[in-house]
Amino acid sequence: MIQEFKNFIAKGNVMDMAVGIIIGAAFTAIVNSLVGDLINPFVSLFTGGIDFSGWFYALDGNEYASLAAAQEAGAPIFAIGSFIMAVINFLIIALVVFILVKIVNRVKEAAEGEEDTPAETAPAGPTEIDLLIEIRDALKKD
Repeated sequence: MIQEFKNFIAKGNVMDMAVGIIIGAAFTAIVNSLVGDLINPFVSLFTGGIDFSGWFYALDGNEYASLAAAQEAGAPIFAIGSFIMAVINFLIIALVVFILVKIVNRVKEAAEGEEDTPAETAPAGPTEIDLLIEIRDALKKD
């Protein structure tokens, strides 16, 4: 069993996966900053500054000044606004990741296209057989 575990760890796929997870965690911070710091302000501008995260309903029937106050009181809360914001953020992040993947794929295709372009070759002359046939025909004439 220990040998099987060593073989599993030594495989390249495990290392590739580990690198992918680490880079993915770093990339998550970049995408979250892009969405939170650059895109959400524009969304807020177009929606008139509406903050959905303050929309909630306290299931205990009491009135609370804010979501934070209800949470601090330990009330059961139906936080529909937080859910709406999570959906909006998900859609924005999905769009940003989609655009980034398309850009990376275009760059990758362009790089592969440059490598695949064959160097221009000299035009092919007559083959060896063509030359031998020509010599044979010339000797027959004589």
